[in-house]
Amino acid sequence: MKHILFVCTGNTCRSPMAEGLLRKLASERGVQVEVRSAGVAATSGMPISRHAEAVLRDHNVEGPPHSTQLSSNLVGWADLILTLTRSHKQHVMQVFPDSVHKTYTLKEYVENDEQVLNDLQELDSLFATLEMKRALGQEILASERERAIEIRQRIPSFDISDPFGGSRDDYNIAAAEIRTALDRLLDKFE
Repeated sequence: MKHILFVCTGNTCRSPMAEGLLRKLASERGVQVEVRSAGVAATSGMPISRHAEAVLRDHNVEGPPHSTQLSSNLVGWADLILTLTRSHKQHVMQVFPDSVHKTYTLKEYVENDEQVLNDLQELDSLFATLEMKRALGQEILASERERAIEIRQRIPSFDISDPFGGSRDDYNIAAAEIRTALDRLLDKFE
């Protein structure tokens, strides 16, 4: 059974929706997964957003009852860490460098365009090199920075829109983005 951890900012909007929706969709399709969610800036124990809760109810899904702070225990538990934005992914990889091999944005993990996947792999490798140089106090070359910018401009956005503070429609849009990616994720697992 795969252990999947969804990560967003506060664990009150996107990642709880992803957790609840994947749990339901996987069950319906007979795919065995265990799912949790957390936030990079979450305060553990906060209730999830009322709009996120309502969207989950509309899908007959029960989400997590409260937010959870991202921790080394959760990172260690997970076989696969799926973030909702690229900045969440970078945060996870910076704070938990051993997680680099299992951390992706949700949308990038389900991407199947070969050129985009190659660009992502190169960008992740370059990012790891730059972080190592930064940590060791080594000079980062202008060519390395320029290459990272060039690749980043070429790849599509893999961020799920953030509905925080928005209307119920904003939450429905985010949930639809998540649902589309989760369907593709389950296709990969089958």
